[in-house]
Amino acid sequence: MLVALATAAWWLYRDPYRLIRAEFARQRLVRGFVRREAVIDGCRWVHVEGNARDSGAPTLVMLHGYTGSKENWYRLADALGRRYRLVAPDLPGWGESERVAGAGHGFAAQAGRVAGFLREVAEGPVVLMGHSMGGGIAAVVAARHPDLVSHLVLLDAAGVEFAENRFAREVLDGGNPFAVHDADSLERYLSFLFHRREARPPMPWPAGPALIAHRRQEAAFEQAVLDEIGRGEEQFLPGEEAARIRQPTLLAWGEQDQVIDPGAMGLYAARIPRAQALLVPDAGHMALLEAPEVVAAAVRSLVEGVDRPASKDARAGGSTGPRTEEAP
Repeated sequence: MLVALATAAWWLYRDPYRLIRAEFARQRLVRGFVRREAVIDGCRWVHVEGNARDSGAPTLVMLHGYTGSKENWYRLADALGRRYRLVAPDLPGWGESERVAGAGHGFAAQAGRVAGFLREVAEGPVVLMGHSMGGGIAAVVAARHPDLVSHLVLLDAAGVEFAENRFAREVLDGGNPFAVHDADSLERYLSFLFHRREARPPMPWPAGPALIAHRRQEAAFEQAVLDEIGRGEEQFLPGEEAARIRQPTLLAWGEQDQVIDPGAMGLYAARIPRAQALLVPDAGHMALLEAPEVVAAAVRSLVEGVDRPASKDARAGGSTGPRTEEAP
């Protein structure tokens, strides 16, 4: 028994994040999801997949956001049930997928990789969903590869100018508001993401210290990606491409989003001809985790219901401000 405990302690000491990976594996198994790997265009992808009750059901592909992973979608997957085939990858560079040294991880580069991924995992057009950074990537994919996307869902999506907030000011000043290096910065990170404390994922000891250690290791990569999507030439690429999106589109935003101001939803809605808009009450940037049932109902309506144009209020929402003064 003592040998087993010592071995486990050494195992965790060498890589504390193993504890969190083990919890992710448990969550995947509970849901009956399958973990898959594929090398696509020279890049190794890892994704999880859940089958639908009906073999002919639509495929939903879910792209996580900045600092996120495929596991961010599990609560929404629970709310959707087995109505659709669900595919959630770790984007290249994040989670378990390969990080190619020197490769770009901005909107355009990742959109190109996602297009290749969609051709690999689906036989026809998919319902493409993206959250935050993943939303910006999904918008570019839908605009540039319309044959691969039947419907589009953008959740608190990056990629358009919006009313400046505290997060935006820090990004424009060259910082990373999501940086985590100790307990205080972890708390700050979570407070940016979630409006309601009770909606946060549970983090019993020693998960918190494990996550902090992992995020310290990831700091340089996170900063490099933020330089691309938050301050680089591509920061508004998704918004520029949005006018080319012809698929029925759901825009869903947490009403208390402190990262990407909800006014961004109105800017997207004004550019996408077949957009529906949903402002999710009592939710922040992680509306997919804070209100999964609400988001799932809207997704079902989009995929199975009658297309509706965005509301007048949604189209008018937000502040356009000077383009160069706004955050990603």
